[in-house]
Amino acid sequence: MTKILGIIGAGHLGQQIAYYAISDNHFDKVVFFDDYTDCKFVNGFNVLGKIKDVINCFNENLFTELIIGIGYKHMERRKFFFNQFRDCIRFASIIHSSCYVDSSVKYGVGIVVYPGSVIDARVTLKNNILINVGCTIAHDTTINSHCFLSPRVALAGLIEVGEQSILGINCTIIDNISIAAETQIGGGSVVIKSISEKGLYVGNPARYIR
Repeated sequence: MTKILGIIGAGHLGQQIAYYAISDNHFDKVVFFDDYTDCKFVNGFNVLGKIKDVINCFNENLFTELIIGIGYKHMERRKFFFNQFRDCIRFASIIHSSCYVDSSVKYGVGIVVYPGSVIDARVTLKNNILINVGCTIAHDTTINSHCFLSPRVALAGLIEVGEQSILGINCTIIDNISIAAETQIGGGSVVIKSISEKGLYVGNPARYIR
């Protein structure tokens, strides 16, 4: 059976996911759904239609699994589309073959892990998470659903990251810390204590901005 990945969002993030899906041999073919383009092809991949067309195309066997290719400042939409389709379409997970993933890791669906990441013992990855290039997630850490980790994020052990959080490039979070849902950590920031109020935190040590 031909494995065909449907990706919601044909922008840069969706195109990156499409590239890894094919180049790392997870899928045979990729198709896009996007409300903001009228192009028939993006980077050589067919755009089957708008997001309203996802269900019909799935029922017509035009793709076999789905993933959300929307991120950055659009975490609420990422969550919305996942919840819209989770009960009627199978969600894919793509973990690049160059990653180290311990056998004790527990993970949900709709997960994308880019090359070179390390996911240590007893980590839990919930649904619809994107982990960018070269992230390190140490033991007994939980990443809740709909989170986005930028390149080179480093999480020490025993951390819990709340839903819809965005961790900026090269940020570091020390051990035994919890991060409130819908929190954004700025690039290069160092978090040394738990964050209980959602918002934007930047600096070393990280401090609340807004």
